Amino acid sequence: MATIFTRIIQGEIPCYKIAEDNDYFAFLDINPLAKGHTLVIPKKESDYLLRMEDAELSGLIIFAKKIGNAIEKVVSCKRIGLTVIGLEVPHTHIHLIPINAISDMEFSRPKLKLSDAELAEICELIKAAL
Repeated sequence: MATIFTRIIQGEIPCYKIAEDNDYFAFLDINPLAKGHTLVIPKKESDYLLRMEDAELSGLIIFAKKIGNAIEKVVSCKRIGLTVIGLEVPHTHIHLIPINAISDMEFSRPKLKLSDAELAEICELIKAAL
């Protein structure tokens, strides 16, 4: 059965898509820790980052770097934090989170409630910065 992320890639579930290429896909987290919080995933289903082939993993990181640099151009932050947890969805994914302090990456914190208009706006700004 396809993961929710595969269903997003295939267009079965809507998302705020930032970018994609033949192998990777980036979209906004709809329950973000910070404005601009983005998920970067391989299109090929892979349950665990450390089990990915080296070439696929390096491609994912390079793709994430491009997305992170674009986020940093449009969201006020000290850095883009990168985390891989991977327990909630069995499909490898990297969280790119604008941060000003390490505590900004604590997933136990309440998530932001952004409107569709706010999500669409930040998505367009990040895409324009690519």
